[in-house]
Amino acid sequence: MPYAAVHDPQGLAGAELPLDRDTHEQLVRAVLSWTCPAALPSDDLEQVALVLTGAAHAVAAEVRGRTALLPRVDRRLVVTRIVLDEAAGRLAAPGRDTLHGVQHRARLIRALYAWLDHLKDALPPAPTASAAS
Repeated sequence: MPYAAVHDPQGLAGAELPLDRDTHEQLVRAVLSWTCPAALPSDDLEQVALVLTGAAHAVAAEVRGRTALLPRVDRRLVVTRIVLDEAAGRLAAPGRDTLHGVQHRARLIRALYAWLDHLKDALPPAPTASAAS
């Protein structure tokens, strides 16, 4: 099967795309409900892990973007750095072809979305067009 590699060292290709949270959460729920390691071949597990890895990178990028909006003296900056460092470490870990590894990725996405929600709740609402006039 032919494929194409995208050279995007600055990560700009997906910068304007919104997160597909509903799809991510459905996949996370499905993966976390799996109980039998032999239910899927390792190739299928690896494909699911690749999707989850891409989603985790996208959510982590959104967390980074929200972090940039926080005041420099905000305590959440330290915790966010820890969360992002932990996410980077987990994403670099092997184990994408095992049920445990795939479920680990799913839990990471769930944790990143929880932290993203925490950051969204902490930020003031964005100004509306009518308020800016």
